[in-house]
Amino acid sequence: MKELVETMAKALVDRPEEVSVQEVDGEKTTVLELRVAQSDLGKVIGKQGKTARAMRTILSAAGTKMGKRCVLEILE
Repeated sequence: MKELVETMAKALVDRPEEVSVQEVDGEKTTVLELRVAQSDLGKVIGKQGKTARAMRTILSAAGTKMGKRCVLEILE
């Protein structure tokens, strides 16, 4: 899951070397914390949050296939 989010984020930003993803495992839920450069934050979120929503949908579908609930948090 971590690699999936990292790949999607690196494809969107101008400075892919500053993309980092932390994975926090819970009992039933995995939280993925995405950090990007301040200048790339808008690209990851998208207009009205559409890009972030699309990333969360893809992550949710992949998590469902593995039997886990995944949550994406975009941190500043």
